[in-house]
Amino acid sequence: MLAIAGTTLSGCVERKLFITSEPTGALVRLNDVQVGVTPVEVEYTWYGKYDVQLEKDGYEPLSTTAKAKAPLHSIPGLDVVVGLWPGTVKEHVNWHFELQPSQYEPDEVLQRAEAMREDVFVPEPVEPGEPPE
Repeated sequence: MLAIAGTTLSGCVERKLFITSEPTGALVRLNDVQVGVTPVEVEYTWYGKYDVQLEKDGYEPLSTTAKAKAPLHSIPGLDVVVGLWPGTVKEHVNWHFELQPSQYEPDEVLQRAEAMREDVFVPEPVEPGEPPE
């Protein structure tokens, strides 16, 4: 009877990351996996550090780390109590990131790339068997 009560009353843990940015609409990757565009809500299963990348046209890409800290009720012993708690325990982590405007206009970057391409020395192809000049 106690086993049935334990399984019917046992709760669960809802772990979610809420990621926002200024400005909104930035593409988000966690540990090199694309998860959405800010504001975005992502379920997570482990605590610790995450590699975070944000990208948005007109802004410098941001690459950083953020941490999902383990709550006190995850300590061995207390986690059993939480597991038996009726209902859902919510662990919500909020991360906010500020993106900086890009220092370069896209046309300017393309012009610089074209200029660099012209400066690169590319030897003429040599036919097989011909000595190089």
